[in-house]
Amino acid sequence: MSGERQQDFGGNMTHGGAYPAGGGYPRQDDDDMRGAAEHASRHAGSSGDTDLFSGLLGALTQKKQALADEDVDEDDAVKQHKRFFERDDDDDDKADDRSMGSAAAMQALKMFTGGQSGNTAESSSQSAFVGLAMAEASKLFDQKASQGKVSSDSSKESAVMKAGEMALKMYLKNQSGGKSQSSSSGIFGLASKFLS
Repeated sequence: MSGERQQDFGGNMTHGGAYPAGGGYPRQDDDDMRGAAEHASRHAGSSGDTDLFSGLLGALTQKKQALADEDVDEDDAVKQHKRFFERDDDDDDKADDRSMGSAAAMQALKMFTGGQSGNTAESSSQSAFVGLAMAEASKLFDQKASQGKVSSDSSKESAVMKAGEMALKMYLKNQSGGKSQSSSSGIFGLASKFLS
């Protein structure tokens, strides 16, 4: 009896159950996000490992559709980037996960378009951009935590997740701009908009 049930379960898994119909996420996108975990762990160094990024990217992929409909607060993202990466956060306000995430996504955009994201064929892809943002958030969190400047209700996972969400929103918003562009020209268009 239990053997049969197990076999049924295995059969469902083989056919993917309801996922292809109900998930709404093309397989290619999932693969793209898996690549993001590797990009992130490479850039984060000792600040994060593939397991941390993989788990968060799974959740991020689930939210992709919802994120595509959300607005990007461009002014705030620019402000947070200046605070953390240009002024070196010389105020005494504690950093929270949202502000660190926004700043990290902007830093990723800057590095991405400045050719610092790794010189590979896939370095201009969605996964590379999202991975870079998550890596930057991971490093930024560690840096702020070591200075005692992280708010008590913020966690590294949350800051990294916020960076991934912001990067994905920026990317998706730019993609939906109408013209069919390659990923890299799309990202460069995005940079000129945010970093002008």
